[in-house]
Amino acid sequence: MNIAISSDHGGNNLRREIISLLEEMGIDYTDFGPQDDGSVDYPDFAKPVADGVAGGEFDRGILICGTGIGMSIAANKVKGIRCALVHDVFTAKVTREHNDSNILAMGERVIGAGLAREIARTWLEGEFEGGRHERRIAKVTALES
Repeated sequence: MNIAISSDHGGNNLRREIISLLEEMGIDYTDFGPQDDGSVDYPDFAKPVADGVAGGEFDRGILICGTGIGMSIAANKVKGIRCALVHDVFTAKVTREHNDSNILAMGERVIGAGLAREIARTWLEGEFEGGRHERRIAKVTALES
């Protein structure tokens, strides 16, 4: 698995924590930054992750900002992206199984590092169930055209 990860200034600390998790899990990743804590605009950091996942360069992506809301909105503007804003483990599990989400968004100001690691691990290990969910994903995809 190859993951694209990024944040804005409001998610830098949690991004570093999730990068540590990716390293522990032996998952390849590309960090799109930012590399300092100065104020940045979240769409600029969501775009390379969303483009890379949509284009097949990365299997999945992880985006983090203060709430996760801005990053998820920006990522979902890219055709082919199903970015799920998640702040609990159950939703992380179900969004992979039922929605085949390809980007995970989280908010550093909403959840702590321990929970974020558990969410990310659950999401990374989750698999799409297919079956009846394939029809629904196809309908979501059709909305993009």
